[in-house]
Amino acid sequence: MKMLFDAVYYEPAALRFELGQMLRAKYAALPWIEIENHNYIPELAAAGNHDFPKLKRHLIIGLRKTHKYVPNHKVSDWLVPYTSSGCRAMCLYCYLVCNYNKCSYLRLFVNREQMLNRLLKRAAAAPAPQTFEIGSNSDLLLENTITNNLIYTIVRFAQEGRGQLTFPTKFDRVTPLLGLDHKGKTIFRMSVNPEEIIDRIEWGTSPLRARIHALNAMAEAGYPVGLLLAPVILLPEWKRLYGRLIEQLSDELSQKVKQNGFIEIILMTYSFVQNAINTDAFPNAVKLFDQETMTGRGRGKYCYRNEARLEAGSFLRQRLSERLGSMPILYIS
Repeated sequence: MKMLFDAVYYEPAALRFELGQMLRAKYAALPWIEIENHNYIPELAAAGNHDFPKLKRHLIIGLRKTHKYVPNHKVSDWLVPYTSSGCRAMCLYCYLVCNYNKCSYLRLFVNREQMLNRLLKRAAAAPAPQTFEIGSNSDLLLENTITNNLIYTIVRFAQEGRGQLTFPTKFDRVTPLLGLDHKGKTIFRMSVNPEEIIDRIEWGTSPLRARIHALNAMAEAGYPVGLLLAPVILLPEWKRLYGRLIEQLSDELSQKVKQNGFIEIILMTYSFVQNAINTDAFPNAVKLFDQETMTGRGRGKYCYRNEARLEAGSFLRQRLSERLGSMPILYIS
């Protein structure tokens, strides 16, 4: 997968780092535009919602200055800001849009040594082994095709780290990770959805069958693995779509995944911001806001009503128990 960009916006300090220099050489043919702060680029912030696809074609390079760890009580103990934020793909529900609005383009942070040093220190000082989610702000497997940051992180954490790392992905580019000496310290989690939803809503991501094959390969390589049904989108035909998805997973997942993997289920949360951007930028796309099944959740956000959530949870638990009963469901949220 070769990602094409139109321009690079960069903080000058990023070029003092080895990764910054590598990226400067890699994208030397593109315009390089100097910025003061990756968090606010006036000309991009002023763009209209209809410009969203164009903004996704920009690459932003800077330094990660915020390192606040957020407690988490699902697969990980902590959500960790790491080597990127935003994404090159354009999933119509992407929760990063809630945080970054139109500016959910890919930002790369070149001070990876500082970030991993901090994480290793935090892991060593913890009273018990901890699990650190490093992929909550971006898709690190996609990022790795540009930076090799996952290779650097997995190998170094295996050598020096205590506890485990984890990250989710919607991509299949796992070949560079298969031969690494990871020592079982990195949990690989693949996000899946019905093929129709991937085609119509998760634009720019890997096909379902490729994701399944990648998950099988990572399990075969000895990584702990998990499967995310995420986000579950309750389109009018959702029972047919997710029933067929579970059948396909049952048919195509390897025995290693079925015997050793776990399942997470996350129902879609949507927002006013996403709806506004999608309406202007993708007027012919699937309409994700459904007033009949959704209700307000916090400021400007929507989630499925309790009765819809309970029906979806019951349906998915039953079908998963029938077809993938050896894989524990950790939670439904």
